[in-house]
Amino acid sequence: MTSSRDRILDAYADLLITEGERHATLEAVAARADVSKGGVLYHFPSKDQLAVGLCDRLSMLATKDAQAMRAAEEGPARYYVRSSQYADTPLDRALIAVSRLRQSGDGRARAAIEAASSGWLTVLHDVLGDLDVARAVKLIGDGLYYNALNRALGGHPTPADADEGLLEVVDRITNAGIAPRR
Repeated sequence: MTSSRDRILDAYADLLITEGERHATLEAVAARADVSKGGVLYHFPSKDQLAVGLCDRLSMLATKDAQAMRAAEEGPARYYVRSSQYADTPLDRALIAVSRLRQSGDGRARAAIEAASSGWLTVLHDVLGDLDVARAVKLIGDGLYYNALNRALGGHPTPADADEGLLEVVDRITNAGIAPRR
């Protein structure tokens, strides 16, 4: 069963994603979470504290993902590229919601997103041993995620096997250390 605190954060994230920061008022969050405004204020004494809670959620989920990435049997590079699909997971929702906060100028949101991105890059760099190769893999994954997100928001999810060819490219890049020149 989901706690009231988590339901409130879920409601806040949903409002940020669908309506934007201006419409994610305490009253709207309370209504979406099916709690009283007092219930929201009990867990989050201000709207600012809701933003802190959501940034903390993103940090926790991104850290767990980086740990899973580091331990992935297929290797971190393949894991990162393969998982660079918008699947409406808690991590996806937190990332998009915090991005909406960032758009409104929230410095904590910017820091949370940059920390998550840095964590993923650190894992790639640690395992691959080459920062440029790690950055190339990360940019491939980031581009795939951006494309998948735009398709999903437009009602056209990307097929699960659409990027198999890119996984082969990632294998060539990471196995050779650099892309072969022609």
